[in-house]
Amino acid sequence: MKVYLFVTCLLITLGANGQTSREPLFTSFDGTKIHYDIIGEGKPVVLLHGFISNSESWKRSAVRQALADAGFKVVTLDLRGNGLSDRPHAAEAYRDNTELKDVMALMKHLNLSNYDVVGYSRGAILTAKLLTMDKQVRRAVMGGISVDFSDPNWIRRRSFFEALTKPGSHPELQPAVDNAKKSGADTVVLARLQEFQPVTSKAELAKIKIPVLVVNGDQDKDNGDPQTLVDAIPGSRLVIVPGNHGGAMRTPEFAKAVVDFLKN
Repeated sequence: MKVYLFVTCLLITLGANGQTSREPLFTSFDGTKIHYDIIGEGKPVVLLHGFISNSESWKRSAVRQALADAGFKVVTLDLRGNGLSDRPHAAEAYRDNTELKDVMALMKHLNLSNYDVVGYSRGAILTAKLLTMDKQVRRAVMGGISVDFSDPNWIRRRSFFEALTKPGSHPELQPAVDNAKKSGADTVVLARLQEFQPVTSKAELAKIKIPVLVVNGDQDKDNGDPQTLVDAIPGSRLVIVPGNHGGAMRTPEFAKAVVDFLKN
């Protein structure tokens, strides 16, 4: 009897299809369902997570709550293929900047305009492309990245794609692949994300007119020299905070840099 009651309560909690925990969900332009969360009230800001990650990375960092406390409405989402969002495998689901189309459609769905964007690592790569696509973006923060992503043949992107599709091809990246599998990430999706990762050229970066802050950990050289990105975006500036690539975004110093920039 106790077992029956436990199972009944579990089904009620999860729902008939076991998907209630994914709510809230937004149906994007092509039918892909995107999980998102919102905290705070005020000026809107959307946070874009990195590779082999999801929006939980922001919930474990200081910056999300710091922004809410500073008077921002903070939107986080699991980019398609990640976390609680749908994980399509077809190439068509990832080419032509579909991830950015999701972000733009979600913000429109939420009736949020004139918003700010904070992207970290691969999320910063997406942020750069978003600045070329959506005039609603007011200010942007890009963390943990250099200008290297502007090269369509960037060796780091190619190496990750090969490591995910050709086992043993890049032993130096095998720990990252193993970690992805252990965390429950979909390696087919991860390969697609590298295959169709947005590229923003240096010429496009040079045309960015909005305020941009680049933030990097003092021990982080994973994605190259962040000063090269500052040099590529007119009027942008660099703030160095403590930490390596995985830890810098969780520090109070990162949170302070982002809040101070977006409040001014």
